[in-house]
Amino acid sequence: MFSRLFLLIPALATVALAQETAPEAPKPSVTKLDETRYEIGQVVFDKKTREIRFPTQVNMTEGLLEYLIVHENGKVHEALLTTKISPTHLNLAFTLLRYMPSPELYPLPNKTGGVSGDFPEVSAEVKAGARVQIDVEWTDDGKLRRVPVNDWIQHAVRTTAMPAGPWVYGGSVFDKGKFAPEISGDIAAIFVIGFSLITYPGDDNDNDDVWLPFPKRVPAEGTNVTVVIAPYLTASPISKP
Repeated sequence: MFSRLFLLIPALATVALAQETAPEAPKPSVTKLDETRYEIGQVVFDKKTREIRFPTQVNMTEGLLEYLIVHENGKVHEALLTTKISPTHLNLAFTLLRYMPSPELYPLPNKTGGVSGDFPEVSAEVKAGARVQIDVEWTDDGKLRRVPVNDWIQHAVRTTAMPAGPWVYGGSVFDKGKFAPEISGDIAAIFVIGFSLITYPGDDNDNDDVWLPFPKRVPAEGTNVTVVIAPYLTASPISKP
């Protein structure tokens, strides 16, 4: 069944975009790279491993962080990494790889049109299907390195790295026919605000004063970094810099 799904990629891409999106949003063009890998814009995904890869750059090595990844036209003053990719392309890769979006971290609206302190109830199955591992891969002194991105983020009070654990693919929302991350540039958020495509679910994700780039672990600003997203608990080669 999964192989048949990928035979329908062009049609699925057209339908997914046409359902709810802005007219100016980039139109997906899916290219087959080999037997298991496909590409949408600069997003490469593997139907066998369910791994997603895309290019980013180190944006900050000091200062408070609210975001892990934003588009280069987004909130770059508070993001660890920036990227040129389309959030629409990334979301389509998640969809084609059958990740389950979990809205558990998106606050429900209140009666006045703002946001409440309540959150949607989500089943354990959906929560599990939405959990992803995020690694970063880069070249350091001629050697290819790969670590969980949590290792690059420090808690300002405890001065320790962000605890190991998953991030949550939320799927974001459409507002008046426009895909929210395509407008805001919010791709992966540490501080829960708005409707970022991916969100950190751990402690202090409601505090915008405690997360920093980890000194001496994060490469220099401008370093090219490949973000690698995979199902949570999938084994991956890890090497400390």
